Amino acid sequence: MKDISRRDFLKVMGGVAAGAFLAKSGLPKVMAQAPVVGSEDETGKKAVDGEGSRAKVYYTEHIDAAHLIALYDRISEGIYGKVAVKLHTGEKHGPNILPRDMVKALIRHIPNSNIVETNTMYKGDRYTTESHRETLKVNGWDFCPVDIMDEEGDVDLPVRGGKHLKEVAMGGHIINYDSMVVLTHFKGHAMGGYGGSLKNIAIGCASGQHGKRQVHGYTTGPMPPAGEAWGKMPMQDTFMELMADSGKATVDYFGKHIVFLNVLRRMSVDCDCAGTSAAEPKIADLGMLASTDILAVDQASVDLVYGRKNDDKKDLIERIESRHGLHQLQAMRDLKMGNDKYELISID
Repeated sequence: MKDISRRDFLKVMGGVAAGAFLAKSGLPKVMAQAPVVGSEDETGKKAVDGEGSRAKVYYTEHIDAAHLIALYDRISEGIYGKVAVKLHTGEKHGPNILPRDMVKALIRHIPNSNIVETNTMYKGDRYTTESHRETLKVNGWDFCPVDIMDEEGDVDLPVRGGKHLKEVAMGGHIINYDSMVVLTHFKGHAMGGYGGSLKNIAIGCASGQHGKRQVHGYTTGPMPPAGEAWGKMPMQDTFMELMADSGKATVDYFGKHIVFLNVLRRMSVDCDCAGTSAAEPKIADLGMLASTDILAVDQASVDLVYGRKNDDKKDLIERIESRHGLHQLQAMRDLKMGNDKYELISID
């Protein structure tokens, strides 16, 4: 298993497959930086006073059940008791949602675990618990219990030191769990620019009719929002900060008992909430990442996208930048939710 700094990995993610690079020895030392918050080459350096540590992010170029389980096993030390597996189960017939067989294998690997979701704020296939359960069945999420956490209401979790929110209404069942595994389909997002682990819990754990209003900055007005109401919601930087506030509430609640896995597969510019109307992905699949650090895993995912030299990345990058999506990372840094300096460790 070889340790790779984020910067060195970015240098080669363009024209060659990650696996081919990882098999090589002698990493180059000098290369232009990706147009995000690229860090110095940290691998092999000893931290000095004031510099702090580096997060570990595990990587595989393979996207299958065996490698997903292998990633999970490297970050699962703090997972115990009743385990919530938070993923986006998607609108009906969504073409980009995570493969059910892969998720099924992970669920079977994690004792006392089940999928958790919440209802949506918008009127769609998952707006009510009844329609949500029908959608789960249609999409093949019937191999284990799925807890729609706001089915019986919500619970307020505090946001310590938040930028905008002091508390967020989460699906009430969230407090029934000891641990959470955040399994995320990394892709674009209409408002967030991209949807990573932060989006998965910030919006995905918030209750449909209360918490999601708070995260979207839409606390008054008709529900579901009319078309014109969506355009009046806080956008760009404020929305990213609201997501960070909400994500922090969940991260703080679970403490050392929450882990993050990002699957960089079929990365449309649209979220899985777009269903069959989602744009066909242009960028190639890039693999899977895992960490106990939410900022590091989302930072590494963004870095993989920006680090590609192939033009197939331009649509996703345009979506990220047009929505100020990179501000999600800054907001998490401001809230001290994690570390943007990391070592990328291949398990291949």
